[in-house]
Amino acid sequence: MISLEEFKKNNLKKCRLLGLDLGSKRIGISICDDKQLIATPFKTIHKSDTKEFVDELKKIILENNIKGIIVGYPINMNGSLGRSAQSVKDVSTNISKLINIPMCLWDERLSTVAAFNLSSQLDTNVTKKEKSIDQNAAAFILQGAIDYLNN
Repeated sequence: MISLEEFKKNNLKKCRLLGLDLGSKRIGISICDDKQLIATPFKTIHKSDTKEFVDELKKIILENNIKGIIVGYPINMNGSLGRSAQSVKDVSTNISKLINIPMCLWDERLSTVAAFNLSSQLDTNVTKKEKSIDQNAAAFILQGAIDYLNN
């Protein structure tokens, strides 16, 4: 795992990145354009075993020419780290051992809330909101990271 500052140093500023929202039941995935201007919701997958998940990620990385991964890090509102943060860190560490591209954690506070609020403002039914909430949260996570990279 590396920091976002290392992304900049490693010339990962103008390439496609993947955003992940690692939930307990579902994993939201987003992708940004190669200029790192806009993060787009891509897909939601149901949590399965690690091998299936990593194989799916490798396929997405290869098909979309992804050069780095940003993982949402669920820090508590007071800045402390809870069980969710430790779980995400452990899963991310395991993924980084199996996928050979740079990966870093990004503070995801309020990303799911923001994604839900956005979908609430759109004329979307509850079933569609539930299906897209994780990939929308992943897009909020990735957008925050690429906005940071572009400053």
